[in-house]
Amino acid sequence: MAPYSGSIRPDVLELAPGHARVAIADRRALRNPFASVHAAALANLGELTSGLAVWTLMPPALRGIITSLVVRFGKKARGRLVAEARVTLPTVTAPCDHEVLAVIRDADGDVVAEVAVVWRLDLRP
Repeated sequence: MAPYSGSIRPDVLELAPGHARVAIADRRALRNPFASVHAAALANLGELTSGLAVWTLMPPALRGIITSLVVRFGKKARGRLVAEARVTLPTVTAPCDHEVLAVIRDADGDVVAEVAVVWRLDLRP
């Protein structure tokens, strides 16, 4: 559904209602000049993970689109990275914004980034 997300070569580890875990490998194509995974790749991973968690709960009567994405970096991202997002959707009767947090950790379990994604949820016309 989102060809751009394929650029990071994501590996979906877990996908269940309201939950997604997605990994990426640290590879040269994703690196920045500081020998770590590029900020845009981390944002891509967080957005994808949040989206998968949201879409597992999205009933046919709803639609959603991202209106905001904020990335907070904790440390340089190196090695295999795993993002995780858990979400519950609100009852939607009118357009509303709902934030989903995707946390990205390295192999040591340290948080390298948090991606806060705001989804605008609305009823389909």
